Amino acid sequence: MADTPQQLGDKRSETMMSGTVGTVRLFGVPVRMHFTFLLLLIFLVFIGIGGKQSGATTALYVIALFGSVLLHELGHTLVMRHYGIRTLEIVMFPIGGVSRPERPPKGSEELWVALAGPLVNAVIAAALFAWLALQGKFVPVELLREPTDANLAQRIAVGNLLLFLFNLLPAYPMDGGRILRSLLALKRPEDEATRIAATAGRFLAAAVGLFGLLSANFMLVFVALFVYLGAAQEGAAITGRILTSGFPVRAAMITDFRTLSHGDTIRDAGNLLLSTSQHDFPVMHGDQVLGLLTRAALVRAMLTGGPEAYVAGAMDRNFLRIPPDLDLSEAMSRLSPAGTCALVMDGDRLLGLLTAENLSEFILLRQISRSHAQHVT
Repeated sequence: MADTPQQLGDKRSETMMSGTVGTVRLFGVPVRMHFTFLLLLIFLVFIGIGGKQSGATTALYVIALFGSVLLHELGHTLVMRHYGIRTLEIVMFPIGGVSRPERPPKGSEELWVALAGPLVNAVIAAALFAWLALQGKFVPVELLREPTDANLAQRIAVGNLLLFLFNLLPAYPMDGGRILRSLLALKRPEDEATRIAATAGRFLAAAVGLFGLLSANFMLVFVALFVYLGAAQEGAAITGRILTSGFPVRAAMITDFRTLSHGDTIRDAGNLLLSTSQHDFPVMHGDQVLGLLTRAALVRAMLTGGPEAYVAGAMDRNFLRIPPDLDLSEAMSRLSPAGTCALVMDGDRLLGLLTAENLSEFILLRQISRSHAQHVT
């Protein structure tokens, strides 16, 4: 059975994050590993071999840490599902996982979603510590620095405790930063709460990075860089969502655009690319939209098929389509993972294009307009 336009749009919005490998589904959610996470797993196994810990215990420890991070993300996923928010994918990174929601949680939703992950690690740590206490198998903390088969359970418990504490740091993109933002939003405007939480995240990251440099702990420097960049990106993304909320897609879409015919060649598309400022072209058969030819696909087709190849063979038939009355903030969240361009369609009728570039210009104009209005008042 052929996919409906809505199904095609849904599939396009589920495009996987770049740099990920493998897919395993848990509770219906695709779980993928970033290639850097695989490198970390190999590194952890390598440094664990040759000491007082057996190879099997080393592998079990690495799997337990992986499972702890994954359960943390599943905690977020299940609470989001409670609020009717679908998780598009979970991606495992070296210093944690990322759950990508269909839409960002709002208000109190964000508080409980953010708390769910760390609480999972707290429960795991508490359960293991309770079991160790009943068995009388606690060892001094200083002895945990040397991994052995005997202290495996305690090291897993400590690892989950550290995950709990680390994720509660009040810094984006950590869960603590999201908790701080949601609490601030109870008393302050959403954009101000976002700005305060993102600024706190950057200051904390700078302090951790400075400490890492002074103590020659380059792992801390790496973590600080990750937190700093995440705080900046998350702050910008949330500000963008605030500035676009309440506006329909038609308010920002491009209505003056060029199209290609399904019988045009890659040479024709290249000439159009050079003669206009447009980068993405709808491919038409009369009034019917057949696909979308992006600049990347055009260049790829030029290299592989040559200039005489037809655009119909290079276009994306599973393009992202969005209705003109969709809230612009929701369209932005769909556009980010899917690519740089979406087609704005009313049923089967093409109305315009929504690109990352003109969306950024809309946000910039909104910022200037709000700033001017604040100065006037």
